[in-house]
Amino acid sequence: MLNFLQCRQSGIDDPLLIKWAESTRRAFCLGLSRHRDVQQIHSGGINTLDIDCVERRYMLSGGSEGVIALYDLHNTSGDIKFTCPSVCTVGKSHRHVHKHSLLTVQWYPLDTGLFTSSGTDKLLKVWDTNTLIPADTFEFSGIVYSHHMSPVASQHSLLAVGCLGATVKLVDLKSGSAIHRLKGHKKTVFAVRWSTRDEFILATGSEDNNVLLWDVRSAKSYLMSLDQHNGEAKSDTRKGASSHSGHVNSLCFSSDGLHLVSFGTDDRIHLWNTTSGRNTMVHYGKVTNETRKGITMCVSHNCKPDVLFVPSDSNIDVFDLFTGVRLNVLRGHYNQVNCCVFNPDVQELYSGGNDRNILVWLPETDTAYDDHLREQKGQLGAKRGAISHPATADAWSSDED
Repeated sequence: MLNFLQCRQSGIDDPLLIKWAESTRRAFCLGLSRHRDVQQIHSGGINTLDIDCVERRYMLSGGSEGVIALYDLHNTSGDIKFTCPSVCTVGKSHRHVHKHSLLTVQWYPLDTGLFTSSGTDKLLKVWDTNTLIPADTFEFSGIVYSHHMSPVASQHSLLAVGCLGATVKLVDLKSGSAIHRLKGHKKTVFAVRWSTRDEFILATGSEDNNVLLWDVRSAKSYLMSLDQHNGEAKSDTRKGASSHSGHVNSLCFSSDGLHLVSFGTDDRIHLWNTTSGRNTMVHYGKVTNETRKGITMCVSHNCKPDVLFVPSDSNIDVFDLFTGVRLNVLRGHYNQVNCCVFNPDVQELYSGGNDRNILVWLPETDTAYDDHLREQKGQLGAKRGAISHPATADAWSSDED
């Protein structure tokens, strides 16, 4: 670290190099936090999490009982041990609460004044954060398995919806219409994800084992269908070419948008080049995926190389995105992990599962630093006591003259 600082000071290295190096180090050594946790609100499993893109301070969670909770992640108390409190909730007694399980919650990318939620009650709700009242509600004919808003869009306000049925719906938040449809899949769409690079590129994953890339400016047909064999399968099996050998229920773009990660019930992860549509053939090994509903995986930001976090049964597998090497296995949940979300500003990971817990994963540090923090806090308390002691001490003497 001292060498990085010296090279930066002398101008030998790019100023961003030290940032990349430290961010990568922190992302590579995540462990279950001993000092931080999140207030337990949900009485059922936690299916979805999202951290706002503006301040990276507020987190949403959605549970299988339909409850939505909003947490403040910043520690303003100064204490080493800290529980992230719930700022507000849409509980079971709320008149606008979802009646059934929530499968997706997401912040509006440009403002924490709005967030969205959807689930098995066939409803998509757009919420006003300040009043906790839906500003708009969209009803669909089947379960809404996934929805997503583009994090980079400036020319449209489209929200993609994957639900029961083979058609992807596009909801325009400005006009309030939900009439746009993308037809290409043959079965239920489990996962939808906008590109982090191009605001018009959308990826969808389906029960038909396929991943399709769309340019929504041309809704007549998909841009390309991704083939796990890159068109090199034998002629007798070419007719059944697909992206996975099982249902595709999770998608995630890399931070630069040049690659797409897909996860299927065939227990396989594929990394795709979004420009050519080719499978990069990175081998991640077998990763357990036995759920029918969607799973939320995530990729780190500002790291060289990027790190992939994938829920696998009751654990979270950590991979080098471009080599497929398993770097770590995060163990702490007692049941199926459904979602994880990465905070790129401080390299922290949050995960939720069927055990009703939200766990905090922080970069591991030397225990001597924790001891140093405790010692400092003790010294500060002693100083405060020393300052107040003269004013409260007994000044009377028992000696008589």
